[in-house]
Amino acid sequence: MIKYASRGLALVLPFLAICGCANYKWTSDVPDELRTVAVPVFENRTMSAELGPIVSQYVLREFQREGTFSIRRSGDSSIEVQGSIVKAERHPVSFDRAYGSRADEYRYLVTAEVSIINKDAGRVLLSNRAYTGETTFLVQGDLLTSQRNAAQRIAHDLARQIVDDVVSFPYDGTEKPEKK
Repeated sequence: MIKYASRGLALVLPFLAICGCANYKWTSDVPDELRTVAVPVFENRTMSAELGPIVSQYVLREFQREGTFSIRRSGDSSIEVQGSIVKAERHPVSFDRAYGSRADEYRYLVTAEVSIINKDAGRVLLSNRAYTGETTFLVQGDLLTSQRNAAQRIAHDLARQIVDDVVSFPYDGTEKPEKK
């Protein structure tokens, strides 16, 4: 009896797996005519040096890794991702026992505001959506060098969030206004 039940189960499981994949698409929902993107250097409105270029570079890398869009210059693209780094802050997490008030680990948060522009249609698809990247870092050597090294991890986190939103954006005209 068990022998026949396991054979029946072996026949039914592949069928159920195939049925579950019936609505899955192997391609992106982004229309072919909008699959070119430009990412100008993000404006940096903070006192943390080099954040704008670092985040822009990581956003471009993430677009390359993801593969839906091909990267073009600003004048040759259908979609442009414009961004500004609006906040960079660090908060002490732990302190050095030998010195009491000297922090040896920080939590670092960077906030970027990003807009997506459909240059072909001449309209803003997404306006100033805030993204926050965060990481922690240990102070090894001096504080600024450690913070600069942590900026690359934050840039990677921001880039992943931004590219995920650009790729999954409803380009069919059904987008809803952004909630503030």
